[in-house]
Amino acid sequence: MANKDIHVVPAGDQGWAVEAVGGGKRTVFASQEEAIEAGTERAKEDKVELLIHGRDGQIRKRNSFGHDPRNIKG
Repeated sequence: MANKDIHVVPAGDQGWAVEAVGGGKRTVFASQEEAIEAGTERAKEDKVELLIHGRDGQIRKRNSFGHDPRNIKG
């Protein structure tokens, strides 16, 4: 799943899911903490961005673990 951002999203009554943009492997966890931990590891391995969504579906946090297209000094 190279170059596909990883999202931690609500999975209804099942808990929280970790999934890549455009489909592929989706893994469900009982808690958001577990999903964030697994999503972080997956994003680090794939060198992509991790986007963490709240219960309302809005992105509440993002972390980049690889290619950052912006050229920012400092």
